[in-house]
Amino acid sequence: MEELLAAALQLLSFWFMLAFLLIVLPSIFGVSLGISELYLKVLMKILEWATLRIEKGIRRRQQQQQQQTQTLPSSSVIIQRDQTSMENSIVGLHCGDFELSDVFYFCKKGFEAIVEDEVTQRFTSEELVSWNLLTRTNVNFQYISLRLTIVWVIGVFVRYCLFLPLRATLATIGILSMIVGTTLVGQLPNGKTKDWLSDLVHLTCSRILVRSLSGNVYYHNKENKPQKGGICVANHTSPIDVIILTNDGCYAMVGQSHGGLMGVIQRATVKACPHVWFERSEMKDRHLVTKRLREHVSNKDKLPILIFPEGTCINNTSVMMFKKGSFEIGGTIYPVAIKYDPRFGDAFWNSSKNGIVSYLLRIMTSWAIVCHVWYLPPVTREDGEDAVQFADRVKSAIARQGGLTELPWDGGLKRDKVKDTFKEEEQKTYSKIIGNRASSSRAVFTD
Repeated sequence: MEELLAAALQLLSFWFMLAFLLIVLPSIFGVSLGISELYLKVLMKILEWATLRIEKGIRRRQQQQQQQTQTLPSSSVIIQRDQTSMENSIVGLHCGDFELSDVFYFCKKGFEAIVEDEVTQRFTSEELVSWNLLTRTNVNFQYISLRLTIVWVIGVFVRYCLFLPLRATLATIGILSMIVGTTLVGQLPNGKTKDWLSDLVHLTCSRILVRSLSGNVYYHNKENKPQKGGICVANHTSPIDVIILTNDGCYAMVGQSHGGLMGVIQRATVKACPHVWFERSEMKDRHLVTKRLREHVSNKDKLPILIFPEGTCINNTSVMMFKKGSFEIGGTIYPVAIKYDPRFGDAFWNSSKNGIVSYLLRIMTSWAIVCHVWYLPPVTREDGEDAVQFADRVKSAIARQGGLTELPWDGGLKRDKVKDTFKEEEQKTYSKIIGNRASSSRAVFTD
Protein backbone atom coordinates (compact mmCIF):
# COMPACT_ATOMS: atom_id res chain seq x y z
CA MET A 1 0.00 0.00 0.00
CA GLU A 2 2.84 2.37 0.86
CA GLU A 3 4.58 1.57 -2.42
CA LEU A 4 1.39 2.33 -4.35
CA LEU A 5 0.98 5.64 -2.53
CA ALA A 6 4.62 6.55 -3.18
CA ALA A 7 4.21 5.76 -6.89
CA ALA A 8 1.06 7.92 -7.04
CA LEU A 9 2.89 10.81 -5.38
CA GLN A 10 5.79 10.50 -7.83
CA LEU A 11 3.39 10.46 -10.77
CA LEU A 12 1.59 13.51 -9.39
CA SER A 13 4.89 15.33 -8.84
CA PHE A 14 5.98 14.53 -12.40
CA TRP A 15 2.63 15.74 -13.70
CA PHE A 16 2.90 19.11 -11.92
CA MET A 17 6.55 19.49 -12.90
CA LEU A 18 5.69 18.86 -16.56
CA ALA A 19 2.85 21.37 -16.45
CA PHE A 20 5.07 23.94 -14.74
CA LEU A 21 8.02 23.63 -17.13
CA LEU A 22 6.06 23.45 -20.39
CA ILE A 23 3.17 25.80 -19.66
CA VAL A 24 3.35 27.80 -16.41
CA LEU A 25 6.97 28.93 -16.76
CA PRO A 26 6.57 30.14 -20.38
CA SER A 27 3.37 31.92 -19.25
CA ILE A 28 5.31 33.91 -16.66
CA PHE A 29 7.63 35.29 -19.33
CA GLY A 30 4.88 35.62 -21.93
CA VAL A 31 6.46 33.27 -24.47
CA SER A 32 5.10 30.32 -26.42
CA LEU A 33 6.91 27.10 -27.22
CA GLY A 34 4.83 26.62 -30.37
CA ILE A 35 3.10 23.47 -29.10
CA SER A 36 -0.41 24.94 -29.33
CA GLU A 37 0.20 26.23 -32.88
CA LEU A 38 1.36 22.78 -34.00
CA TYR A 39 -1.61 21.18 -32.27
CA LEU A 40 -4.04 23.47 -34.11
CA LYS A 41 -2.46 22.68 -37.48
CA VAL A 42 -2.82 18.94 -36.87
CA LEU A 43 -6.38 19.44 -35.62
CA MET A 44 -7.31 21.43 -38.72
CA LYS A 45 -6.11 18.58 -40.95
CA ILE A 46 -8.25 16.12 -38.99
CA LEU A 47 -11.34 18.34 -39.17
CA GLU A 48 -10.87 18.87 -42.90
CA TRP A 49 -10.60 15.09 -43.40
CA ALA A 50 -13.76 14.59 -41.31
CA THR A 51 -15.63 17.20 -43.35
CA LEU A 52 -14.68 15.47 -46.60
CA ARG A 53 -15.79 12.11 -45.20
CA ILE A 54 -19.15 13.58 -44.16
CA GLU A 55 -19.71 15.19 -47.57
CA LYS A 56 -18.75 11.95 -49.31
CA GLY A 57 -21.13 9.96 -47.12
CA ILE A 58 -23.98 12.38 -47.79
CA ARG A 59 -23.44 12.18 -51.54
CA ARG A 60 -23.36 8.40 -51.40
CA ARG A 61 -26.59 8.27 -49.39
CA GLN A 62 -28.28 10.64 -51.81
CA GLN A 63 -27.20 8.53 -54.76
CA GLN A 64 -28.51 5.39 -53.09
CA GLN A 65 -31.85 7.06 -52.49
CA GLN A 66 -31.78 8.35 -56.11
CA GLN A 67 -32.76 11.83 -55.04
CA GLN A 68 -31.87 15.01 -56.81
CA THR A 69 -29.27 16.92 -54.87
CA GLN A 70 -29.56 20.59 -54.26
CA THR A 71 -26.84 22.77 -52.81
CA LEU A 72 -28.00 24.25 -49.55
CA PRO A 73 -26.81 27.65 -48.39
CA SER A 74 -24.23 27.53 -45.62
CA SER A 75 -26.64 29.03 -43.14
CA SER A 76 -28.91 27.82 -40.38
CA VAL A 77 -31.66 30.29 -41.29
CA ILE A 78 -35.05 28.59 -41.55
CA ILE A 79 -36.96 31.38 -43.26
CA GLN A 80 -36.07 34.28 -45.52
CA ARG A 81 -37.24 37.50 -43.92
CA ASP A 82 -38.61 40.50 -45.72
CA GLN A 83 -36.54 43.42 -44.43
CA THR A 84 -39.00 46.01 -45.77
CA SER A 85 -40.06 48.55 -43.15
CA MET A 86 -43.61 48.89 -41.89
CA GLU A 87 -44.05 52.15 -43.80
CA ASN A 88 -43.14 50.49 -47.13
CA SER A 89 -45.05 47.27 -46.44
CA ILE A 90 -48.36 48.89 -45.61
CA VAL A 91 -48.73 50.89 -48.82
CA GLY A 92 -51.54 52.53 -50.65
CA LEU A 93 -53.86 55.42 -49.97
CA HIS A 94 -57.33 54.46 -48.83
CA CYS A 95 -60.36 56.27 -47.69
CA GLY A 96 -60.61 55.81 -43.96
CA ASP A 97 -58.27 55.49 -41.06
CA PHE A 98 -57.94 51.70 -41.07
CA GLU A 99 -57.92 48.97 -43.68
CA LEU A 100 -58.49 45.31 -42.84
CA SER A 101 -55.63 44.37 -45.16
CA ASP A 102 -53.22 45.97 -42.68
CA VAL A 103 -53.74 42.93 -40.47
CA PHE A 104 -51.84 40.73 -42.92
CA TYR A 105 -48.58 42.58 -42.29
CA PHE A 106 -48.78 41.99 -38.54
CA CYS A 107 -49.85 38.36 -39.04
CA LYS A 108 -46.86 37.82 -41.33
CA LYS A 109 -44.45 39.27 -38.77
CA GLY A 110 -46.06 37.18 -36.05
CA PHE A 111 -45.63 33.95 -38.02
CA GLU A 112 -41.99 34.83 -38.72
CA ALA A 113 -41.36 35.33 -35.01
CA ILE A 114 -43.01 32.01 -34.15
CA VAL A 115 -41.06 30.05 -36.76
CA GLU A 116 -37.71 31.68 -36.05
CA ASP A 117 -37.44 34.93 -34.15
CA GLU A 118 -34.18 36.85 -34.32
CA VAL A 119 -33.82 37.28 -30.55
CA THR A 120 -34.10 33.99 -28.68
CA GLN A 121 -31.92 32.16 -31.21
CA ARG A 122 -29.07 34.44 -30.08
CA PHE A 123 -29.28 32.82 -26.65
CA THR A 124 -28.53 29.31 -27.90
CA SER A 125 -25.27 27.81 -29.13
CA GLU A 126 -24.20 28.81 -32.62
CA GLU A 127 -25.09 26.09 -35.12
CA LEU A 128 -22.27 24.71 -37.23
CA VAL A 129 -22.39 23.96 -40.94
CA SER A 130 -20.09 20.95 -40.56
CA TRP A 131 -19.45 18.65 -37.61
CA ASN A 132 -16.30 19.41 -35.59
CA LEU A 133 -16.05 15.96 -33.94
CA LEU A 134 -17.32 17.28 -30.61
CA THR A 135 -20.29 15.93 -28.69
CA ARG A 136 -22.35 18.95 -29.72
CA THR A 137 -23.13 18.68 -33.40
CA ASN A 138 -25.48 20.18 -35.91
CA VAL A 139 -28.89 18.62 -36.50
CA ASN A 140 -27.99 17.36 -39.97
CA PHE A 141 -25.31 14.91 -38.83
CA GLN A 142 -26.04 11.20 -38.97
CA TYR A 143 -23.92 8.06 -38.94
CA ILE A 144 -21.54 8.20 -41.92
CA SER A 145 -18.90 5.50 -41.55
CA LEU A 146 -17.16 3.30 -39.01
CA ARG A 147 -13.85 5.07 -39.59
CA LEU A 148 -15.31 8.45 -38.70
CA THR A 149 -16.99 7.03 -35.61
CA ILE A 150 -13.68 5.54 -34.43
CA VAL A 151 -11.97 8.92 -34.84
CA TRP A 152 -14.75 10.52 -32.77
CA VAL A 153 -14.33 7.91 -30.00
CA ILE A 154 -10.57 8.52 -29.95
CA GLY A 155 -11.28 12.24 -29.72
CA VAL A 156 -13.55 11.69 -26.72
CA PHE A 157 -10.79 9.74 -24.96
CA VAL A 158 -8.17 12.40 -25.71
CA ARG A 159 -10.37 15.29 -24.61
CA TYR A 160 -11.68 13.74 -21.39
CA CYS A 161 -8.76 11.56 -20.29
CA LEU A 162 -5.78 13.68 -21.38
CA PHE A 163 -6.86 17.27 -21.93
CA LEU A 164 -9.31 17.58 -19.05
CA PRO A 165 -6.87 16.58 -16.24
CA LEU A 166 -4.15 18.84 -17.66
CA ARG A 167 -6.47 21.78 -18.12
CA ALA A 168 -8.01 21.33 -14.68
CA THR A 169 -4.51 21.31 -13.19
CA LEU A 170 -3.58 24.52 -14.99
CA ALA A 171 -6.86 26.19 -14.03
CA THR A 172 -6.26 25.27 -10.38
CA ILE A 173 -2.74 26.71 -10.53
CA GLY A 174 -3.99 29.89 -12.20
CA ILE A 175 -6.87 30.49 -9.79
CA LEU A 176 -4.82 29.78 -6.66
CA SER A 177 -2.00 31.98 -7.96
CA MET A 178 -4.48 34.78 -8.61
CA ILE A 179 -5.97 34.57 -5.12
CA VAL A 180 -2.66 34.25 -3.26
CA GLY A 181 -0.78 36.74 -5.44
CA THR A 182 -3.38 39.52 -5.29
CA THR A 183 -3.86 39.00 -1.54
CA LEU A 184 -0.14 39.42 -0.91
CA VAL A 185 0.16 42.41 -3.24
CA GLY A 186 -2.86 43.98 -1.55
CA GLN A 187 -0.89 44.21 1.73
CA LEU A 188 1.62 46.62 0.16
CA PRO A 189 1.17 50.39 0.42
CA ASN A 190 -0.26 52.15 -2.62
CA GLY A 191 2.36 53.19 -5.11
CA LYS A 192 4.11 52.31 -8.35
CA THR A 193 5.60 49.11 -6.90
CA LYS A 194 2.19 47.80 -5.91
CA ASP A 195 0.71 48.70 -9.29
CA TRP A 196 3.56 46.98 -11.13
CA LEU A 197 3.27 43.80 -9.05
CA SER A 198 -0.52 43.81 -9.44
CA ASP A 199 -0.21 44.03 -13.23
CA LEU A 200 2.37 41.23 -13.20
CA VAL A 201 0.12 38.93 -11.15
CA HIS A 202 -2.94 39.61 -13.31
CA LEU A 203 -1.08 39.12 -16.58
CA THR A 204 0.71 35.96 -15.46
CA CYS A 205 -2.40 34.31 -14.02
CA SER A 206 -4.49 35.25 -17.05
CA ARG A 207 -1.92 33.68 -19.37
CA ILE A 208 -2.00 30.48 -17.31
CA LEU A 209 -5.81 30.42 -17.44
CA VAL A 210 -5.82 30.99 -21.20
CA ARG A 211 -3.44 28.05 -21.60
CA SER A 212 -5.71 25.95 -19.39
CA LEU A 213 -8.30 26.31 -22.17
CA SER A 214 -5.77 25.58 -24.94
CA GLY A 215 -6.45 29.16 -25.92
CA ASN A 216 -4.97 30.75 -29.03
CA VAL A 217 -5.79 34.44 -29.13
CA TYR A 218 -4.88 36.71 -32.03
CA TYR A 219 -4.75 40.43 -31.24
CA HIS A 220 -5.09 42.93 -34.08
CA ASN A 221 -4.31 46.66 -34.23
CA LYS A 222 -2.48 46.79 -30.92
CA GLU A 223 -1.74 50.47 -31.45
CA ASN A 224 -5.38 51.09 -30.42
CA LYS A 225 -5.11 49.29 -27.06
CA PRO A 226 -7.08 50.97 -24.23
CA GLN A 227 -5.10 53.50 -22.22
CA LYS A 228 -5.32 54.50 -18.57
CA GLY A 229 -8.24 56.72 -17.71
CA GLY A 230 -10.31 55.35 -20.58
CA ILE A 231 -13.25 52.97 -20.90
CA CYS A 232 -12.95 49.71 -22.82
CA VAL A 233 -16.25 48.37 -24.15
CA ALA A 234 -16.59 44.99 -25.88
CA ASN A 235 -19.23 42.56 -27.06
CA HIS A 236 -19.91 39.75 -24.61
CA THR A 237 -19.96 36.03 -25.40
CA SER A 238 -18.54 34.31 -22.34
CA PRO A 239 -17.07 34.88 -18.87
CA ILE A 240 -13.70 33.99 -20.37
CA ASP A 241 -13.85 37.26 -22.33
CA VAL A 242 -12.21 38.78 -19.26
CA ILE A 243 -9.14 36.55 -19.29
CA ILE A 244 -8.95 36.78 -23.09
CA LEU A 245 -8.49 40.55 -22.77
CA THR A 246 -6.36 40.58 -19.61
CA ASN A 247 -4.03 38.12 -21.35
CA ASP A 248 -2.84 41.13 -23.35
CA GLY A 249 -3.25 43.96 -20.84
CA CYS A 250 -4.64 44.89 -17.43
CA TYR A 251 -8.06 46.37 -16.78
CA ALA A 252 -10.20 47.47 -13.87
CA MET A 253 -13.26 45.24 -13.92
CA VAL A 254 -16.81 46.40 -13.35
CA GLY A 255 -19.46 43.95 -12.27
CA GLN A 256 -21.79 42.58 -9.67
CA SER A 257 -20.46 40.99 -6.49
CA HIS A 258 -20.85 37.21 -6.40
CA GLY A 259 -20.62 34.49 -3.80
CA GLY A 260 -18.74 31.19 -3.82
CA LEU A 261 -15.44 30.84 -5.65
CA MET A 262 -16.15 33.85 -7.85
CA GLY A 263 -16.69 35.97 -4.74
CA VAL A 264 -13.39 34.80 -3.25
CA ILE A 265 -11.56 35.82 -6.42
CA GLN A 266 -13.32 39.21 -6.50
CA ARG A 267 -12.49 40.01 -2.88
CA ALA A 268 -8.86 39.02 -3.41
CA THR A 269 -8.30 40.92 -6.66
CA VAL A 270 -9.89 44.14 -5.45
CA LYS A 271 -7.19 44.41 -2.79
CA ALA A 272 -4.48 44.71 -5.44
CA CYS A 273 -6.35 46.47 -8.26
CA PRO A 274 -9.11 49.13 -8.20
CA HIS A 275 -11.86 46.90 -9.57
CA VAL A 276 -15.41 48.17 -9.12
CA TRP A 277 -17.71 45.51 -7.68
CA PHE A 278 -21.31 46.40 -6.88
CA GLU A 279 -23.86 44.79 -4.63
CA ARG A 280 -27.18 43.91 -6.23
CA SER A 281 -28.90 46.79 -4.41
CA GLU A 282 -26.35 49.25 -5.80
CA MET A 283 -26.72 47.93 -9.34
CA LYS A 284 -30.36 49.05 -9.28
CA ASP A 285 -29.26 52.59 -8.42
CA ARG A 286 -27.96 53.76 -11.80
CA HIS A 287 -26.89 57.14 -10.50
CA LEU A 288 -24.69 55.60 -7.80
CA VAL A 289 -23.03 53.29 -10.33
CA THR A 290 -22.42 56.17 -12.73
CA LYS A 291 -20.91 58.27 -9.94
CA ARG A 292 -18.42 55.58 -8.92
CA LEU A 293 -17.40 54.96 -12.53
CA ARG A 294 -16.99 58.67 -13.23
CA GLU A 295 -14.71 58.97 -10.19
CA HIS A 296 -12.58 56.11 -11.51
CA VAL A 297 -12.29 57.58 -15.01
CA SER A 298 -11.36 61.01 -13.69
CA ASN A 299 -8.09 59.56 -12.34
CA LYS A 300 -5.80 59.20 -15.35
CA ASP A 301 -3.39 56.99 -13.39
CA LYS A 302 -5.94 54.19 -12.95
CA LEU A 303 -6.32 51.28 -15.32
CA PRO A 304 -8.93 51.48 -18.09
CA ILE A 305 -12.34 50.21 -17.07
CA LEU A 306 -13.57 47.08 -18.85
CA ILE A 307 -17.33 47.06 -19.46
CA PHE A 308 -19.63 44.75 -21.42
CA PRO A 309 -22.58 47.07 -22.26
CA GLU A 310 -24.84 44.25 -23.48
CA GLY A 311 -25.16 43.07 -19.90
CA THR A 312 -25.44 39.39 -20.86
CA CYS A 313 -23.74 36.78 -23.03
CA ILE A 314 -24.73 36.58 -26.73
CA ASN A 315 -23.89 33.53 -28.85
CA ASN A 316 -20.95 34.85 -30.91
CA THR A 317 -23.14 35.70 -33.91
CA SER A 318 -24.59 39.08 -32.97
CA VAL A 319 -24.23 42.28 -30.99
CA MET A 320 -27.34 43.38 -29.12
CA MET A 321 -28.30 46.73 -27.64
CA PHE A 322 -25.61 48.54 -25.66
CA LYS A 323 -26.98 50.03 -22.46
CA LYS A 324 -26.37 53.74 -22.39
CA GLY A 325 -25.00 53.94 -18.82
CA SER A 326 -21.43 53.24 -19.92
CA PHE A 327 -21.61 56.09 -22.43
CA GLU A 328 -22.89 58.73 -20.01
CA ILE A 329 -19.71 58.69 -17.91
CA GLY A 330 -17.63 60.76 -20.29
CA GLY A 331 -14.03 60.26 -21.32
CA THR A 332 -12.59 58.24 -24.17
CA ILE A 333 -14.20 54.98 -25.29
CA TYR A 334 -11.97 52.20 -26.63
CA PRO A 335 -14.14 49.71 -28.58
CA VAL A 336 -13.00 46.08 -28.79
CA ALA A 337 -14.50 43.37 -31.01
CA ILE A 338 -14.22 39.73 -29.86
CA LYS A 339 -14.96 36.84 -32.21
CA TYR A 340 -14.48 33.13 -31.36
CA ASP A 341 -13.83 30.44 -33.94
CA PRO A 342 -16.70 27.95 -33.40
CA ARG A 343 -14.91 25.13 -35.23
CA PHE A 344 -12.74 24.33 -32.20
CA GLY A 345 -15.19 24.89 -29.38
CA ASP A 346 -18.33 26.73 -28.33
CA ALA A 347 -17.42 29.58 -25.98
CA PHE A 348 -20.98 30.83 -25.48
CA TRP A 349 -22.40 30.59 -21.94
CA ASN A 350 -26.16 30.38 -21.52
CA SER A 351 -26.30 31.27 -17.84
CA SER A 352 -30.06 30.70 -17.68
CA LYS A 353 -29.63 26.99 -18.54
CA ASN A 354 -26.10 25.98 -17.59
CA GLY A 355 -24.25 26.52 -14.33
CA ILE A 356 -20.66 27.74 -14.27
CA VAL A 357 -19.32 24.26 -13.41
CA SER A 358 -21.02 22.51 -16.33
CA TYR A 359 -19.98 25.36 -18.61
CA LEU A 360 -16.31 25.10 -17.60
CA LEU A 361 -16.47 21.33 -18.05
CA ARG A 362 -17.73 21.79 -21.60
CA ILE A 363 -15.07 24.40 -22.34
CA MET A 364 -12.25 22.26 -20.94
CA THR A 365 -13.34 19.25 -22.97
CA SER A 366 -13.48 21.10 -26.28
CA TRP A 367 -10.62 20.99 -28.77
CA ALA A 368 -9.41 24.52 -28.09
CA ILE A 369 -10.51 28.12 -27.71
CA VAL A 370 -9.45 30.16 -30.72
CA CYS A 371 -10.32 33.83 -30.63
CA HIS A 372 -9.66 37.03 -32.59
CA VAL A 373 -9.57 40.39 -30.80
CA TRP A 374 -9.64 43.69 -32.70
CA TYR A 375 -8.72 46.94 -30.96
CA LEU A 376 -10.68 49.71 -32.67
CA PRO A 377 -9.65 53.38 -32.79
CA PRO A 378 -10.73 55.35 -29.69
CA VAL A 379 -13.88 57.46 -29.98
CA THR A 380 -15.46 60.26 -28.00
CA ARG A 381 -18.95 61.64 -27.79
CA GLU A 382 -19.70 64.15 -30.54
CA ASP A 383 -21.47 67.47 -30.12
CA GLY A 384 -25.23 67.07 -30.12
CA GLU A 385 -24.98 63.28 -29.74
CA ASP A 386 -26.86 61.75 -26.83
CA ALA A 387 -25.75 58.64 -24.93
CA VAL A 388 -28.04 56.29 -26.89
CA GLN A 389 -26.74 57.49 -30.26
CA PHE A 390 -23.17 57.26 -29.01
CA ALA A 391 -23.75 53.68 -27.81
CA ASP A 392 -25.30 52.70 -31.15
CA ARG A 393 -22.36 54.15 -33.05
CA VAL A 394 -19.86 52.18 -31.00
CA LYS A 395 -21.97 49.02 -31.30
CA SER A 396 -22.09 49.36 -35.09
CA ALA A 397 -18.31 49.69 -35.29
CA ILE A 398 -17.80 46.55 -33.18
CA ALA A 399 -20.34 44.58 -35.23
CA ARG A 400 -18.73 45.54 -38.54
CA GLN A 401 -15.22 44.67 -37.40
CA GLY A 402 -16.18 41.33 -35.84
CA GLY A 403 -18.47 40.26 -38.69
CA LEU A 404 -21.40 40.14 -36.27
CA THR A 405 -25.08 40.85 -36.85
CA GLU A 406 -26.23 44.12 -35.32
CA LEU A 407 -29.56 43.87 -33.48
CA PRO A 408 -31.54 46.60 -31.68
CA TRP A 409 -32.96 44.25 -29.06
CA ASP A 410 -32.10 44.32 -25.36
CA GLY A 411 -30.13 41.29 -24.18
CA GLY A 412 -32.29 41.29 -21.06
CA LEU A 413 -34.93 39.48 -23.15
CA LYS A 414 -33.02 36.31 -22.28
CA ARG A 415 -34.84 36.37 -18.93
CA ASP A 416 -37.48 39.11 -19.15
CA LYS A 417 -40.48 39.81 -21.33
CA VAL A 418 -40.53 42.44 -24.03
CA LYS A 419 -40.75 45.89 -22.51
CA ASP A 420 -43.87 47.93 -23.12
CA THR A 421 -41.75 50.64 -24.73
CA PHE A 422 -40.99 48.34 -27.70
CA LYS A 423 -44.71 47.70 -28.22
CA GLU A 424 -45.49 51.40 -27.91
CA GLU A 425 -42.92 52.26 -30.60
CA GLU A 426 -44.60 49.91 -33.09
CA GLN A 427 -48.00 51.32 -32.15
CA LYS A 428 -46.76 54.88 -32.67
CA THR A 429 -45.32 53.98 -36.07
CA TYR A 430 -48.61 52.47 -37.20
CA SER A 431 -50.53 55.46 -35.84
CA LYS A 432 -48.40 57.77 -37.98
CA ILE A 433 -49.17 55.65 -41.05
CA ILE A 434 -52.91 55.88 -40.36
CA GLY A 435 -52.60 59.62 -39.78
CA ASN A 436 -50.81 60.10 -43.09
CA ARG A 437 -53.53 58.07 -44.82
CA ALA A 438 -56.27 60.18 -43.37
CA SER A 439 -54.49 63.41 -44.32
CA SER A 440 -53.94 62.18 -47.86
CA SER A 441 -57.56 61.08 -48.15
CA ARG A 442 -58.82 64.49 -47.01
CA ALA A 443 -56.51 66.19 -49.50
CA VAL A 444 -57.91 64.02 -52.35
CA PHE A 445 -61.50 64.84 -51.43
CA THR A 446 -60.67 68.56 -51.11
CA ASP A 447 -59.16 68.64 -54.58
